[in-house]
Amino acid sequence: MTRRFEWVPLSADVLPLVVEVEKTAYSHPWTVGHFKDTLNVGHHTQALLGEALPGDVGLPTLADGRVLIGYLVAMQILDEVHLLNITVVPALQRQGWGRVLLDGLALWARAQQAQWLWLEVRASNAPALAAYRQRGFAEVGRRRDYYPLDKHRREDAIVMSLNLKVTA
Repeated sequence: MTRRFEWVPLSADVLPLVVEVEKTAYSHPWTVGHFKDTLNVGHHTQALLGEALPGDVGLPTLADGRVLIGYLVAMQILDEVHLLNITVVPALQRQGWGRVLLDGLALWARAQQAQWLWLEVRASNAPALAAYRQRGFAEVGRRRDYYPLDKHRREDAIVMSLNLKVTA
């Protein structure tokens, strides 16, 4: 069954669901404070909401019955957009929603006259690395010990970019 969906800016009614998803999706999740800070400084924020389908038990759901599929936070500086956070609800991963989020971000970035889209991803996150490469991102560098793993260890970040002029 095909799920209808819509883009909405992160708002007070969606934010509690986003924060709960962060806790289930990441070992070091963003806090409500992180999200409020991004909203306060005017970063681009989008939530992907969808109609509820049979079998959607346990998905994060708004009072109006729509389910949270995923969300993203991006920052524009001049002609570049930097993806700060992109997340698909864990129960909905591997269904193409990450591609929808990335493609939506690229469309928005082009509309803002951005020439480049940048991101960092954990070096161990093979599914995300593959998805980014499939969408045209290229590895351009590495940030040593960028992400925390546990109390004593850190993990490298792979820096990737997408030339929006080439992929238009």
